[in-house]
Amino acid sequence: MHVFRLKGDFDTLDAYTPLLFDLGARGLEEKPGEVWAYFPERLELPLPGEWLELPDTDWLEAWRRDLKPVKAGPFVVLAPWHEWTGDEQRIVLEPGMAFGTGHHETTRMALEALAQHVQPGMRVLDLGTGSGILAIAAAKLGAEAEGVDIDAAVIPHALENARINGVSPRLAEGTLEGVSGPYAILVANLYAELHGWLAPGYARALEPGGKLILTGILAEREPIVREALEAEGFTPQQRRQEGEWVLLVYQR
Repeated sequence: MHVFRLKGDFDTLDAYTPLLFDLGARGLEEKPGEVWAYFPERLELPLPGEWLELPDTDWLEAWRRDLKPVKAGPFVVLAPWHEWTGDEQRIVLEPGMAFGTGHHETTRMALEALAQHVQPGMRVLDLGTGSGILAIAAAKLGAEAEGVDIDAAVIPHALENARINGVSPRLAEGTLEGVSGPYAILVANLYAELHGWLAPGYARALEPGGKLILTGILAEREPIVREALEAEGFTPQQRRQEGEWVLLVYQR
């Protein structure tokens, strides 16, 4: 197994994820500021990364062995080969299929915020659903959950993850402009500039009193999001930070 390393910020790495799988990657491992992509053989890749010289070991199997369950609020995020005896609600995902496995701070914070704010029967939109993890979590909390992503390639994986977890959120290729609100909660793990650009759409998508749960925001870029949301009349409700990453909750 050969490892290709990409470095960059979260949104840059997220954009490369579908292409890595299209090019034959068998799995991805998220690390601070970089992603390791595991390939069965070396290829000429049209990407700004580097091949790592590693000992002759089965690194994919080592990664699978070292990957641990992640607890986030009432949830635990597991790979299919993990065993778990705790009382947490299980979310089982095949790691590496798309970003959003629970191991990144932004995903964990979003899961915990959903658990705090979602009530049964609410309409919840997961914008940029990726692996489907946040839509799956909202469905497990009893919401009428939907998820959209501009990348059609992630939707089959998200649907399979939902099936494995015994829930049926509506998951489809799409954009914020194409959804049919209003929603009680909109959750989005994107990046600061995109949140700022989407702020007017967030206002249109939410019902009066509805809440935004936004993460993927680097602390140094947080003012971009705050200024855009407050210009649309949103009121700040909650802020949380883990490392360099921020989660914001705003109310319409």
